Amino acid sequence: MDHFELRNGVLHAEDVPLPAIADAVGSPVYVYSRATLTRHARVFREGLAGVADKHIAFAVKSNPNLAVLRLLAREGFGADVVSGGELERALAAGMPAAGIVFSGVGKTQAEMARGLEAGIGQFNIESEEEGIELAQLAAAKGFTAQAALRVNPDVDAGTHGKISTGKAENKFGVPYDRAGEIYARLAALPGLQIRGLAVHIGSQLASLAPLEAAFGRMGDLMRSIRAGGDAVTHMDLGGGVGVPYKAGEVFPSPAEYGAMVARVTADWGAKLMFEPGRVITGNSGVLVTRVIRVKPGVVAPFVVVDAAMNDLARPAMYDAWHDFVAVEPNGARMVANIVGPICESSDTFAMGREIDAVGPSDLAVFRTAGAYGATMANTYNSRPMVPEVMVDGDKWAIVADRIDPAVILSAERVPEWLD
Repeated sequence: MDHFELRNGVLHAEDVPLPAIADAVGSPVYVYSRATLTRHARVFREGLAGVADKHIAFAVKSNPNLAVLRLLAREGFGADVVSGGELERALAAGMPAAGIVFSGVGKTQAEMARGLEAGIGQFNIESEEEGIELAQLAAAKGFTAQAALRVNPDVDAGTHGKISTGKAENKFGVPYDRAGEIYARLAALPGLQIRGLAVHIGSQLASLAPLEAAFGRMGDLMRSIRAGGDAVTHMDLGGGVGVPYKAGEVFPSPAEYGAMVARVTADWGAKLMFEPGRVITGNSGVLVTRVIRVKPGVVAPFVVVDAAMNDLARPAMYDAWHDFVAVEPNGARMVANIVGPICESSDTFAMGREIDAVGPSDLAVFRTAGAYGATMANTYNSRPMVPEVMVDGDKWAIVADRIDPAVILSAERVPEWLD
């Protein structure tokens, strides 16, 4: 459920008509619903009611907007970060350092040092080499780094290849069959308290079966490590629960996910950690765009909109689907190709799709754009950075400014020898 619905023929975000935002801010623009974000955060937490000892750390990469993070901090969420920049955002949003988990395969020494100095709760170590570096850095600074070892369980998540992270050929984690020996060696290092295991097999999972298989393997590994004499007090189960992008799609609910987790981990005796992202923010946002013109095509017309692949990269990167609906539909339908203005054939959102009939200057939205939308935006073709708005009931506010090309240009320099 989200809070984007038609009222008197006009699509609203909560109590605000989307044309009011587009007229004031311009288009394209991301619009987030506070009510939807809050509801999804609470539904996910309630789904884990059967897990007594848990920590939920929002995957900041899915939507790092400061207002979004502040809202989730107030809902009691920690943060799963994968860069120094995301760490600073989480801290700026008021998320306690102790609730921050630092993941990612390429942490630099500077990033690890900042995490240590900030007092973050856990580093998810991706390799033995990283663990040794972290231990040495922590010992030199007089810290003890709390850490978990990320394991690659070699489980196919059954998702898109570019967001699969748990197969043997993926870059993440240490091989399952070597994890026990690596854990033992890291446990002996001064400066490092290796306290648990971490796993994350991919995003946008449509079935719980791969997750259950991965968790089963992790439980076996946990018991083996404990039998060898090392402690395992924390188990980070990652994220990955998917959301519907197409109308009518059905995905496992947080309650179904939570019931599976409670059943599989009933005898683990460990604190469970979770890193939801898309399941919290995906359906909380839309990208509002305006039709520039409709261009005749050989098979179907091209609906050229002012949003582009630099604003919403998922269709170009993953062939991803986003429902496209008119803000003021008139009941008519058309088959069209939806494209943006960038000089790339990949700047295509849909081909040969049946959509609401739209014409020049009409507003439309790409739905389910609250995750991996604005966070992946860029300035290709010297386009502005897309702004972001949050709605709360009948109020709304700009939570990220449109950054115009002139501002971006001002950060560049011509060397004297070219004058």
